[in-house]
Amino acid sequence: MAAKLDLKKKLKHLYSPSKKEVVLVDVPPMNFLMIDGKGDPNTSESYRQALEALYGVAYTLKFDLKKRGVGPDFTVMPLEGLWWMEGREDFDPEDKDNWSWTSMILQPDHITAEHLTTAMDQLKEKKDPPALEQMRFEMHDEGLSAQIMHIGPYAEEGPTIEKLHRFVEEQGYKFHKKHHEIYLGDPRRTKPENLRTVIRHPVREA
Repeated sequence: MAAKLDLKKKLKHLYSPSKKEVVLVDVPPMNFLMIDGKGDPNTSESYRQALEALYGVAYTLKFDLKKRGVGPDFTVMPLEGLWWMEGREDFDPEDKDNWSWTSMILQPDHITAEHLTTAMDQLKEKKDPPALEQMRFEMHDEGLSAQIMHIGPYAEEGPTIEKLHRFVEEQGYKFHKKHHEIYLGDPRRTKPENLRTVIRHPVREA
């Protein structure tokens, strides 16, 4: 039996950064399931619906391809989020109502748009989550980025983000593109103090 593909292990340098220091990484273009939205993720119904649709399609896709013997079996990747504020290059972690976001889940290279369409049709027939029609399959290209691991509650990311910002400034870089977070823990099963979140931001030379 072939080993299950786990991109977290294959891309360990991108999904298991140091929690002590900010590092620079070169992130290659990768394909994601994506849904866009705006507002505070703690209170936004559209955010909850986006996650419902993303996980629904991700697991439907995995099990459909496994059943049909298409490509290697794979582990569904964790939720990721791009966060930004319209008209601003920086990101204010406290001003949640004015956040714009893209929620997304990384897909293995063998996944195609045709596979996605089949999975979406299957999910629509079974559950038809409200945000399903908003989903897209798109390549995301970040390139050179600064990142660090945050340990603890999402609401306490501020000091970790500030540490990343100081590093970027001290190294002579500027922010480029969007603030990126990768949620490695399940908040429903993990104590808040043990949650692990990759904090990343693409950079360019000043």
